[in-house]
Amino acid sequence: MAARLSKLDTEAEGALRVVMFYDTLMRRRVDLPALARASAGLAECVTGIRLHGTGRVIRFSPEGREASAPPSPASTTMPITLDEEEIGSVWLERPGPPGPLDEMVLDRLALAAAAVVERYGPARTTMADPALVELVISSDSDEAARARALRLLGFTADLPIRVLAVRSPLPLDQVGGLICPARPVKAAPLADVGVILATTTDPARFPPGVRAGIGAAGSPDRSWQQARTALRFTTPRRPVVHHDDLGVLALLAHVPQEAARDNADVAAITRVAANPDDVETLDAYCTTGSLRRAADLLHLHHSSVARRLDHLGQVLGIDLTEPAGLTRARLALTAWRLLDD
Repeated sequence: MAARLSKLDTEAEGALRVVMFYDTLMRRRVDLPALARASAGLAECVTGIRLHGTGRVIRFSPEGREASAPPSPASTTMPITLDEEEIGSVWLERPGPPGPLDEMVLDRLALAAAAVVERYGPARTTMADPALVELVISSDSDEAARARALRLLGFTADLPIRVLAVRSPLPLDQVGGLICPARPVKAAPLADVGVILATTTDPARFPPGVRAGIGAAGSPDRSWQQARTALRFTTPRRPVVHHDDLGVLALLAHVPQEAARDNADVAAITRVAANPDDVETLDAYCTTGSLRRAADLLHLHHSSVARRLDHLGQVLGIDLTEPAGLTRARLALTAWRLLDD
């Protein structure tokens, strides 16, 4: 080996030494702190590792101690990838320009970190074992089993869990990564709906075409029931619904469907639903509470919307210009949407 190295140029020799360095570390089965500590010594600058799933950050100085000073801007960074999913990142905080081997060091560090997480880490990626997720959200689970399942999924006891019920044309791991970046989030398909467990959510980050109901943070089984209920209230104009925002409307989800169908207002909405334009007009008016704003939403002249609403009022037997009539129409439209959902 020494003879071969003597024939290589300095940079190639350094690259080979970097590879050998990390091969040795992996044979010793080191953990993430040891990886960061050794890498900082090799690179002679502060080195960091961050895992998105847990939010854990590990930083070591070249002296072998945990870096206590505030992080400096990363001179070089690289993602940690496992099963084609980005699960974290590694970086160097080198003052001045990057060194010639910095990318090589980070490349090997990222590979080593992924191997360590795969070997030791709980629930490495966003997608999780559906059996564990079901154990977390089931009302039949005892608290000890639920807590153990959460630990196996990578959630710590001090983190409040919010459950989401999702219908999405996109893979669940993509949705979870978007709405809860750099924080613990797990997802799994369950029967007819996707389940996402998250510590935080950003509703503005849901991609188009996704519908989601969001339960309150706290007891996961209760949050799951709330999320399923909220999902039923989603519409194309309101694709993401927080259960907390439903208020008294959530009671409609508990009305027996036969009772809802027998209601005269809901039956009238069912007849109106034969014409999609009528339903869209009524929805726009119920959403805005204003003829002109409904016209803006529908991109129609307000006189055209007024004629439609006058016709709808006659079919429904409801005076839509009166506050009480508008409330009836809103409740009837919502109850109709919940039928067979």
